[in-house]
Amino acid sequence: MIDIHTHIVPPRLAADPRRDVRWPSVNHSMGDQAAVMIAGKVFRKIDTRSWDVERRLADMAEDGTDMQVLSPMPELLSHWLPADDAEYLAEVMNDQIAAMIAYAPRNFAGIGMVCMQDVARAVRQLEKVRAFGLAGIEIGTHIDGVALGSERLFPVYEAAQSLGLGIFVHPLHPAGMDRVGGSPEFAATAVFPLETALAAVSLLAAGVPEIFPRLRILLSHGGGALPWILPRMDFGWSLGAKGKMTRAPSKLARQFWYDSILYDPVSLSFLGNAVGEGRIVVGSDYPFAIRQKQPGALAKRALSSDAVLAENSFGFLGRRYDVEPLGLAVAQATGGQARPSHG
Repeated sequence: MIDIHTHIVPPRLAADPRRDVRWPSVNHSMGDQAAVMIAGKVFRKIDTRSWDVERRLADMAEDGTDMQVLSPMPELLSHWLPADDAEYLAEVMNDQIAAMIAYAPRNFAGIGMVCMQDVARAVRQLEKVRAFGLAGIEIGTHIDGVALGSERLFPVYEAAQSLGLGIFVHPLHPAGMDRVGGSPEFAATAVFPLETALAAVSLLAAGVPEIFPRLRILLSHGGGALPWILPRMDFGWSLGAKGKMTRAPSKLARQFWYDSILYDPVSLSFLGNAVGEGRIVVGSDYPFAIRQKQPGALAKRALSSDAVLAENSFGFLGRRYDVEPLGLAVAQATGGQARPSHG
């Protein structure tokens, strides 16, 4: 069972007055507690699960997960930082992910990040991402306001396709929060799915799945609201609202991948009917509060095929991995003793 949607934060990320005021840092407190700080304020409280491979392995065993695919905490993508800062931060994050993978290579794979706000730098960094052995990059649902369907980003898509790297799209700074009013706690649960749908529509309308047919794009949180609006999009397409799509939106949407973080087997079954079970991968959003526990069990209840547990993940990641059953891996590596935490 491969959990393709998990996040990490490095244990050390120092505040630096030489960098932009929005530069993120990690502030440690008592015990295993820490916080990600941005612009001098607590953005999110975290704990050592964000970087401690031992704690992750223990939680994976409890969840029935054999491999986690590690990716940056979305806010750390920092698409709004100056390019020099963003490029350096991407190197820090990719180094951390690669180090965690090296500690347990048969239980971890990785998705890194690049400086998306500077397309030329992003294309160069993709070569380094591949050299690290990472399977792709994570990006936000927009690049500091630039829609994912913008032709400005096409060189990144072209390079990722050429290098065989996937792109994991995660909600970031969603639109519409002002319409929710003074209730920011609803961002992750209610507004993120709408944001993912906006990004997906941008990609579809721009013809990205047709222009880059071999580019693997994963939409987080089950594609958000996209599966539910595809019939409306198809009807509009039949009336001439085509954008650059030469095929119906519901057909093109089957070229995306989707994770299973819907929390409800009926909703996940609907997703399978809408986009095909062959494009659904297991995800949890570990280690944050919104985490779906035992994600593989949910997928088994909702979907007719067990392919979602591994083969679909290999399809998105672009290759097969030598995955070791977690209980066996821990026992062999530790001899029954706890290993020291990475970091």
